[in-house]
Amino acid sequence: MQLTVNHFVVLGAVLFCIGLYGAITKRNAIAVLMGIEIMLNAVNITMIGFSYFNTVNAYKELLTGQIFAIFIITVAAAEAAVALAMIIAIYRKRATVDVGEIDMMKW
Repeated sequence: MQLTVNHFVVLGAVLFCIGLYGAITKRNAIAVLMGIEIMLNAVNITMIGFSYFNTVNAYKELLTGQIFAIFIITVAAAEAAVALAMIIAIYRKRATVDVGEIDMMKW
């Protein structure tokens, strides 16, 4: 059985749906962050699949999907570091990481 671009798209869509479900339904801030990371990785898989099956001769050897995936992984790592720092600061102030309890920006 030969891999096609459809396999990558379906895998990316399934992972994105799992991450979206986790980000929407979970009340724990860490679980929401993990759902967002799964969604970013689903986008990476899809971009790499499209890049691998690129048929335009001028762009066939330019690894654009892989380069974008590296940038997305870098941004996701920075986002995770900032979000974890915020979650730790909120935990120290409120003693909870429940998303429903975090209302510090409300007057």
